[in-house]
Amino acid sequence: MNSNLEKLLIIDFGSQFTQLIGRKLRELNVFSEIIPYQNLSNKTLENYNPKAIILSGGPSSVLGKKFPLPPSNLFDLGIPVLGICYGLQVMMKLLGGKVDSGSGTSEFGRAILKKTGINSEIINDLFIRGIEQVWMSHGDHVSEISKGFEAIASSEGAPFAIIANDHKKLYGVQFHPEVYHTKNGLKFLNNFLLISGFSKNWSMGSFKEEKINVLKNQIGNKQVICALSGGVDSSVTATLIHKAIGNKLTCIYVDHGLMRLNESEEIIHMFKNNFKLNLIYADERDYFLKSLKGVSDPEMKRKIIGNLFIEVFTKYSEEIGDIEYLAQGTLYPDVIESVSFTGGPSETIKSHHNVGGLPKKMKLKLVEPLRELFKDEVRQLGFELGLPKEFIGRHPFPGPGLAIRCPGEVTSYKINILRKADAIFIDQIKKYNLYDKIWQAFVVLLPVRSVGVMGDGRTYDFVCSLRAVTSVDGMTADFYPFNNDFLGETSNKIINEVKGINRVTYDITSKPPGTIEWE
Repeated sequence: MNSNLEKLLIIDFGSQFTQLIGRKLRELNVFSEIIPYQNLSNKTLENYNPKAIILSGGPSSVLGKKFPLPPSNLFDLGIPVLGICYGLQVMMKLLGGKVDSGSGTSEFGRAILKKTGINSEIINDLFIRGIEQVWMSHGDHVSEISKGFEAIASSEGAPFAIIANDHKKLYGVQFHPEVYHTKNGLKFLNNFLLISGFSKNWSMGSFKEEKINVLKNQIGNKQVICALSGGVDSSVTATLIHKAIGNKLTCIYVDHGLMRLNESEEIIHMFKNNFKLNLIYADERDYFLKSLKGVSDPEMKRKIIGNLFIEVFTKYSEEIGDIEYLAQGTLYPDVIESVSFTGGPSETIKSHHNVGGLPKKMKLKLVEPLRELFKDEVRQLGFELGLPKEFIGRHPFPGPGLAIRCPGEVTSYKINILRKADAIFIDQIKKYNLYDKIWQAFVVLLPVRSVGVMGDGRTYDFVCSLRAVTSVDGMTADFYPFNNDFLGETSNKIINEVKGINRVTYDITSKPPGTIEWE
């Protein structure tokens, strides 16, 4: 990163919430980087030259014989430090305080903090009503604070829930300010940033320019390939790398014949014509559909499609030749558990990093320019790069495409019917300005036919089910509560305009017990 960029270093001790600290700091326009404690020595910490440091929480206990430690020169640097949960406890352990464990002091979940009567800059604009609701997750607790520190606030199970040494700008909290249920956690973190003197000038625009420079320096004159699916992650990855190295990037788009209406054409047009990106269009529609003939089992469909992707992508990449890097749209949550997070923008490809299971013999180095970002930040970056809103805000789409929205055997006839019905459903959602309120919406073509009456004549056609869900992360989901007018109008349009469907249903199953996709 640019040496002039104000940097906040987060030392990660393995907390499940560590990535949320980085996320909150980005919201406050401060650049931060998470580095696992194992990767830091005294020298690397000095070379990093952070403006401030946050010590994360973690599952370990400083009461054990061996426990995670920050570099020994941490408190000699003269910079502000904030310890969170385990970070507070290890700070006290190193500076002469005391940590204990015992019944009655563990806290998990919501807790109420009360001021001790001592003020500190770290609680500016907090405790307006005398208390603060926070989120705790600790078994051990600080029982004695180090010399120079004062107790600022306490909870029922943590007598030293907030401590401060304003003179040395060292602070500690037993709670987690980074989580949603700590009501004023963002305000607390902002106080730490102000104490640390951050100008708060980080933006996604500055990230874009900085990342382009990093990619230029790391890749040099080498060739890069990128598997382009048209989804937001791969689209932003491809566009960002193209800004950095131009024609040294080659993208491969595999059309498996299971995309939505006009989707392949839109993807090709945007990247080949608008962005002038070097794109190989692999038209493998017949090959995929032929391989799926007679297959009804959903797991078998997924395996066949996954293996075909590997085969096709490998074939085209080998035809290019002299490729050294493989670009992948890996996001921050995908890599946070890896101690190799700061290994740079590229590292030798590993089997679990393979895109679709690429063969190890390719010996490619992996480029993951989005590995510091969250999903919504990737969308933000997409806007900075000039990607159209309709691409950035797209609903998730499964790799096997429409094949898993067509229970039973997949045929081109059934896929064409499904494609048309799906397009009408999505158009209706956009017409009613509901698209951005819904996590995912699609049509499923059921493997059953029903009797109907159209124009006084008997029909015997397919039944389809509409599916629309709300969600935050896709782990749980609930059906979207369309009103009857919407459902009636959409049903009529599908039946009137799509030959082959004579009955429409709406799926009101939540997840769990159901899944979002039918297969």
